[in-house]
This record gives sequence, structure tokens and C-alpha cells, in this order.
Amino acid sequence: MNSVLVVVAPQAAFYRDALMTLGSVIGMYGATPPMVLSPWEACEWTLPTADEGARAVITDAIDGIDVDWALLPAAGRRKKFLVADMDSTIIGCECIDELADFAGKKAEISAITERAMRGELDFEAALIERVAMLKGLPLHALQQCFDERVRLNPGAATMVATMRAHGGRCALVSGGFTFFTSRVAQMSGFDTQRANMLIDDGAALTGEVGMPILGREAKLAALLEETAHHPADALAIGDGANDLAMIKAAGLGLAYRAKPIVAAQADATIDFTTLETALFFQGYRRAEFTIA
Repeated sequence: MNSVLVVVAPQAAFYRDALMTLGSVIGMYGATPPMVLSPWEACEWTLPTADEGARAVITDAIDGIDVDWALLPAAGRRKKFLVADMDSTIIGCECIDELADFAGKKAEISAITERAMRGELDFEAALIERVAMLKGLPLHALQQCFDERVRLNPGAATMVATMRAHGGRCALVSGGFTFFTSRVAQMSGFDTQRANMLIDDGAALTGEVGMPILGREAKLAALLEETAHHPADALAIGDGANDLAMIKAAGLGLAYRAKPIVAAQADATIDFTTLETALFFQGYRRAEFTIA
């Protein structure tokens, strides 16, 4: 089965360095001449004879060059579904940490968030603990937090719009809160969204979260449900340990600026470029992108 090596660079200089470096090592796998997906930004090679050792060879060759890359099966690259995490993936912050700032507890809550995202704490227990610390936070702080702190990461809207334009269905699945996912889904174009529910008394947060909590296994269940139990048809993307089950199950699992435990087990990582790279990895040319 043919494999495809895709390289995406944040700058033309890195693109040139990657091409020059890889050109000297991938010939052993019968590499075809590179096909340009975006001039001086992204290209791909077909590797007809890539074996299990090819990934290690490429990793060693490209080490130190700030590009994102993926070695993937050539067949079935364009996915029919996108299942994406929200916090620190589609948006550039952790909403619970930003809410904590309004409550004067950001340092304390952020430390717990970091450990949970690294897989050092049970996600559900850590969420219950953090939400309890938000008890009494006025509801108007949620809207203020969204207005002032929540911004889409570069390429998020284009990734969603392009996949939808080519017949894909896009689901935002978050361990965060529906207050934010409902708004982020609308601003970024997702078809649907799932998250946890913050409980309030009409004026302020009660410090409770609705049950059951949407955590690691619930994200996997969402992937299976959205794809009608055909996860090979999906692209899943996230950054934290609670995303790992859906990332590993998906046909294409991507780690976006992710914690080490996630980056080590994903099919590929996006560390230097934007979320548009998820489109290049699927074989889209920039000319096919839909700009939201």
C-alpha cells in the first residue's frame, strides 16, 4: 500500500530546508517527485515502498527543522467527519482557567487543569474539584469571559468550512462547558456540539456540574456515534489526555500543540503551523480551501 509524506512549513525557509533534507533520504522508499499543495508552504510525496522503519528515518532526518509532517496511508485520506476538542485546540485558551481568573483563583485552578491535561489526574474528579471552586461566580462573568478571552485559533474556521464544503460533518466535543461550546460552534461553523453543563441558581454558579461528565470515554463515544461506528472515516484532533481515546480511534488522529502523552500517540502533530495543516494532511490543496 502506498504511503504519503506531507510536509507543511510556517515559513518558506523551513520549507526549503525540509525539501533539501528529505530529498536525500526518502529516495530509498521509491519517492515520487513532490506534489505542491501550496507554493513554499506545503507539499507531499508518494512513497510506494515505505516500511515500518520509515517514520523513524524521517523523524531523524527532519529533526531541528520547524515543520509539521505526517506519514499516512494514501488511501482514504479525506475524512467524512471532523471531531474536535475545543479548549486549546479550536480556541486559544482553557475556558475554566479564564473563568477562574474572574473568580480570583486562576493560579490554583490552572495548575489542576495542566495536570489533568497531562493525564496525571482523573479528568472527571479534577473537573468536579475545579468547578466547585467557581461557586458563587456571577453568571454575567461567563459572557464577559467569552467576549474578552475566547478567540479562534488560526485556521480553525477554514478547517471546518472546507471539510463541510466537501460534504463532511463537523462536531465540537469538549470536556468544557456548553455555555462556551454553543457559542464557539456557531462562530466557527460546526454542525453540532457537546460539552458539560455548569449548574447555576439563576444568578451565580452553584459549584456543580451536570452528570454524567463528558470526559475521555464520552469523547470516544461521541466519535463513534457521530461516525455511525466507522471511526476510520473521521479526523479527530485535540491536545489533552482526555482527547487521547478519540484520537487513537480515529482514522486520522492529530495532536494540536499537545501534551506529551498525546503527541506521542497521535498519527501526527501540529506544532508549528495552523489548523489548516489538518487539511493539507488530507491532501487538500490551498486552492480547494473554503475561507469562512
